[in-house]
Amino acid sequence: MTLDSFNALTHADAKHQLLGCCHCQQWATALANMRPFESLEQLLQLADQLWLQANEAQILEAFSGHARIGDIELLRSKYAGRATGEQGQVLAASDDVLNELQRLNDLYFEKNQFIFIVCASGKPAHVMLELLQQRIHNCRDTELQNGAVQQGYITRLRLQQLFISTNAQARVQP
Repeated sequence: MTLDSFNALTHADAKHQLLGCCHCQQWATALANMRPFESLEQLLQLADQLWLQANEAQILEAFSGHARIGDIELLRSKYAGRATGEQGQVLAASDDVLNELQRLNDLYFEKNQFIFIVCASGKPAHVMLELLQQRIHNCRDTELQNGAVQQGYITRLRLQQLFISTNAQARVQP
């Protein structure tokens, strides 16, 4: 999609596209209302600024749009879609790594009442497992903030992917 075609979408269609990048109604509505954008960089900067203003309910809403890291059943299903693209390297992991990812993800969810969020793109399963091991002992408030930062990286990456064109794209540094 080009930026011009995005700017020309109806509000509902623009919001729908944005929700595919970050599953937060208020964020998507506010960003759709800011159109037209003059450049992808302007859109990315405004998206980042809006995300930094998100409250706990909005952050948790965004988290609810993600599959758990290492959810092999979803990744192998024909319905995997974006999860396979973002977590595809998990499929190559050993059973030991996958089982530990599952176990720690379950513990993480029990402790925090939200899933472990990490920008998985380009990360093999053992790296995501190491990150989960490092973060699992943090308090809920710390993890809410860690997850929000990771959600920001994910959103930026997805926005860039939405507007793939011949123009040079700014890159996210998770």
